[in-house]
Amino acid sequence: MVMMTYLAALLTWRNFINLIDILVIWFLIYELMVLVRGTRAVQLFKGIIIIIVVKLISWYIGLTTVSWVMDQIINWGVIAMVVIFQPEIRRGLEHLGRGTMFTRTKTENEEEEALITQLDQAIQYMSKRRIGALIAIEMDTGLEEYIETGIPLDAEVTGALLINTFIPNTPLHDGAVIIKGGRIAVAAAYLPLSDSKLIPKELGTRHRAAVGISEVTDALTIVISEETGGVSITKDNELIRDMTQENYLKFLRAHLYKKESTDQNKLLDRLVNPFRKGGRHEK
Repeated sequence: MVMMTYLAALLTWRNFINLIDILVIWFLIYELMVLVRGTRAVQLFKGIIIIIVVKLISWYIGLTTVSWVMDQIINWGVIAMVVIFQPEIRRGLEHLGRGTMFTRTKTENEEEEALITQLDQAIQYMSKRRIGALIAIEMDTGLEEYIETGIPLDAEVTGALLINTFIPNTPLHDGAVIIKGGRIAVAAAYLPLSDSKLIPKELGTRHRAAVGISEVTDALTIVISEETGGVSITKDNELIRDMTQENYLKFLRAHLYKKESTDQNKLLDRLVNPFRKGGRHEK
């Protein structure tokens, strides 16, 4: 009887509304994380968290001046965030206007497959003709620092454009193409060269640049050797050489496809079990 009374008290209309309220907030937080993933907003959010932590610590131990400064930063930071996050806010509103928030998985996987098809077309053409190429695809970590070194294109990714970019003795062939958000952001960009002694001596600057960017970001980078026509991929500080068409297509699909339902389940699991251990598998 006591149990029934307790359940009746819990199963009220007000509690149901509160549950819906919480679920909506979780969903909005998740969508915000998806929108800012791979942009400079991620780093800015980390800065905001640090400011909040400093504010709380200074307030707790009585650092009045530091606390006042943090208050001013937080108060004026709202306006600054609107300005700084303007591209992400616009992108979010566009998603909302197109009604794509609930159908992202299908649409993005179709877009990623189209991107992979164009990459495959370019790779096959350049590999057979031994045309050297270096293509970096932005993943979760933003590549703005390296995008700024290149020549802006903001073009749709097509096999023909990639091939034409890397034709020898043309203005854009020297350097890397960086793909961001499914579009070619820049060409002729400079990537950091790796100093690793593990890289075989017969590999040139392109391979060192591909390994270098994989050491400091999670970018996926495709290299085509102008000496052998071999196709290599770097990801997470790992160099995979002489990949066949079948192998690199499987690799690209495994890393570029967005499995939204899986991500959503992982996020929900983290929110419900915040102290549970998770993350990438150790190599």
